[in-house]
Amino acid sequence: MIKKILVSALVFVAIWSSAQNRNNTVIDGYRGIWFELNQKYDYGDKYSGALATYTAKHVPLAIYSEEADKTFFVYGGTTSEKERYLLCMIGEYDHQSGLVSKPTVVYDKLGVDDPHDNPSLMIDDEGYIWVFVSGRNTRRMGLKMRSTEPYSIRQFETITTEEMTYPQPWKTNQGYLHLFTKYSGVRNLYFESSTDGKTWTEDRLLAAIPLALGGKSGHYQTSACFKGEKVGTFFNRHPRGNVDQRTDLYYVETSDLGETWVNVAGDQQEVPLLKQQCGALVMDYHKQKKNVYMKDMDFDSKGNPVVLYIRSNGYKPGPESAPYEWCITFWDGKAWQTTVVTESDHNYDMGSLFIAEDNWSIVGPTEQGAQAWGVGGELAIWQSSDQ
Repeated sequence: MIKKILVSALVFVAIWSSAQNRNNTVIDGYRGIWFELNQKYDYGDKYSGALATYTAKHVPLAIYSEEADKTFFVYGGTTSEKERYLLCMIGEYDHQSGLVSKPTVVYDKLGVDDPHDNPSLMIDDEGYIWVFVSGRNTRRMGLKMRSTEPYSIRQFETITTEEMTYPQPWKTNQGYLHLFTKYSGVRNLYFESSTDGKTWTEDRLLAAIPLALGGKSGHYQTSACFKGEKVGTFFNRHPRGNVDQRTDLYYVETSDLGETWVNVAGDQQEVPLLKQQCGALVMDYHKQKKNVYMKDMDFDSKGNPVVLYIRSNGYKPGPESAPYEWCITFWDGKAWQTTVVTESDHNYDMGSLFIAEDNWSIVGPTEQGAQAWGVGGELAIWQSSDQ
């Protein structure tokens, strides 16, 4: 039996090794990958559908370059409905011509159909475009890919191969900070930094908050950079490492590439964060028995952090976990404020937050779609002129 298993594995590797690798090839159109998690409940799958820009923990996905006058963007694509496996792709929108390029395959996943491996994006000080390809635990390693020419999507080369999931790279005035996740039995938050994009520090643990001393931990985060001055991250907590019990809300920020971390009041926080009750805690949703699903964050004009998330009564799709409340929590300079914007019908409805001087906007599928209690829906724009 052992011999048969080994032979089967070798044949599988040989098949994919001999398959056509599409790295650095141009595809004739945009086809986002579809995916189903296959965790079934009375009201359907936990989530499924068009997941080309999945997950909310892959940011940024698009960056406007003033030097090139182009917006570069990445997504998880595929070649056709019949050949549904993941191609990490990049495209560009030319603001002068008003045209979108055909997409380039940055990295061919060769048989992987899981959008957890979708890429994120960074542009360095010299204009080179970096694509951070997410891995999945140590089964599939993550990669840092860099364009061979500034402001060009024609060709990419591999710079590093390493353990990372949910990549969130940011360019700051001090250098580059990369926030990501490792599956050390559970999902814990890490960071690394670089001053030149070529040499990176060792991975450092940012958060592994347990329910109790010795308990398992786990987190999901969403982050943003404010004018190159600082990077902030909001994250939830997984009691006993259980993602279906994700709860609570935390916030920390750094202005020196992770050398020091502070809470919103400026109080230094010792990392890694290990205690449930700490200075980084924003909202104790565990006491309220609420689940928290991170969506997006931004800063207001003064640099105060703002986060968008869905708050619900459980992880199962359907009325059992309702209401699915779209919440904004923000720092007003003195205290945290939370408001409910609207409701939808699924934990994995994904929205984006945009903040201008006098206009806060949320874009998301908050309107009823074709399937009740299904992920996604009709898109709406919610706007506020008074925070």
